[in-house]
Amino acid sequence: MKVCKFGGSSLANAAQVNKVLDIVLADPARRIVVVSAPGKRHPGDTKVTDLLIELAETALKGENTDRQYGAVVERYAEIAQTLNLGEAIVRTIELDITDRIAKVASLERDEFMDLMKAAGEDNSAKIVAAAFCARGKKARYVSPRDTGMVLTGRFGDATLDPCSYATLARAFSGFAGIVVYPGFFGYTKEGKVATFPRGGSDITGSILAAAVCADVYENFTDVDSVYPVDPRIVPEVKGGIQTMTYREMRELAYAGFGVFADEAVIPAVRARIPINIRNTNHPGEPGTMIQQTRRVVPGTIVGIAAADGFCNIVVEKYLMNREVGFGRRLLQVLENEGIAYEHMPSGVDSQCIVVKGQCLPKGKEHKVVQAIRRELNPDFVSVERDISILMVVGEGMCYTAGMLAKACLALASVGISVSMVNQGSSEVSFMLAIRSQDRETAVRALYKTFFG
Repeated sequence: MKVCKFGGSSLANAAQVNKVLDIVLADPARRIVVVSAPGKRHPGDTKVTDLLIELAETALKGENTDRQYGAVVERYAEIAQTLNLGEAIVRTIELDITDRIAKVASLERDEFMDLMKAAGEDNSAKIVAAAFCARGKKARYVSPRDTGMVLTGRFGDATLDPCSYATLARAFSGFAGIVVYPGFFGYTKEGKVATFPRGGSDITGSILAAAVCADVYENFTDVDSVYPVDPRIVPEVKGGIQTMTYREMRELAYAGFGVFADEAVIPAVRARIPINIRNTNHPGEPGTMIQQTRRVVPGTIVGIAAADGFCNIVVEKYLMNREVGFGRRLLQVLENEGIAYEHMPSGVDSQCIVVKGQCLPKGKEHKVVQAIRRELNPDFVSVERDISILMVVGEGMCYTAGMLAKACLALASVGISVSMVNQGSSEVSFMLAIRSQDRETAVRALYKTFFG
């Protein structure tokens, strides 16, 4: 069995939906189809998820939602009418969205936003299931509620309850034909809609692949394969990656590889399910296979990624290394404010904590700095913003001398200074922190050095 997930660009209009149907029907093993909300039809277009967010925001303000409601329904109606699916499916979607809007007064803001955002994938799945049936194929829409996709944690950033795997496996064992399943959301134990982080349809597909022990998880998007560097930064990049390991993909996805959500790797890794990145528009291309191991050439890397939006909390104190529990108390300050840290390199008398800037807004920054001063009595505390993280990744770096030096020399050659270096214990990657304004120049310099 194969679980296949199709992204928003693959479902943006009727022509794309027909490509999805052709791909699924070309292989009888493709029996579980996970879908995203319709994406952009052209560069100036708006994704359905963004339309739903605008609709939800308008409803929360108590303003008239007719325009936003009409924009959402029109996207689905256009697809349904072009595919000759009849008016009933459009009416079903209209009633569904109307019912969601009516709950605005009875739900907290985050709960209501999740309920509205989930409408994108939920109704997309209904459309795709109807399209299969219109071709005379046995297919059905299946809801996460009916299969036991139970989520926990915060609305908008939920995670799967591990007990759901057994429930999902039992639920899918009785299904025949093609199952069309909405990505991105599930339900809490209390029956409320909750969503994964954005890009969560990848996570849904990975979870289902693990639950049913699929032979492969196919993730269809709009690129032929994973490239070793972002083509928007290095347009001349040629040749996609044929195979890569789970560890390599996780490291690259963390630092901004937009092809695959980083959290989506985890369920497949634990279940040892290969992930195949494919192109809906070029289904004949083999794509990139992500698996447990691969053949590696010593001294080579697989990719370079970069992400903006980080900041450093720098704490200095003389004889810090003699103070038992200093690091724990520093992290306790962040925990008390609900802030997760990304990296924590240190010196003898200094500690640097890298966090995502969105987790440390200006209002919270002052509170955190004051708490650090109160709890730890440091000599110096500062927060450095506008930091970019560069990741250089590859199993071929293991036990190979000079890889970090090579990267640092490449950056020095274009006048970029590195503020921090961190190498993981696995030696499959190293991280470099630089100023955000130098990010693209740095990526190009590293690409030229390692691939040029």
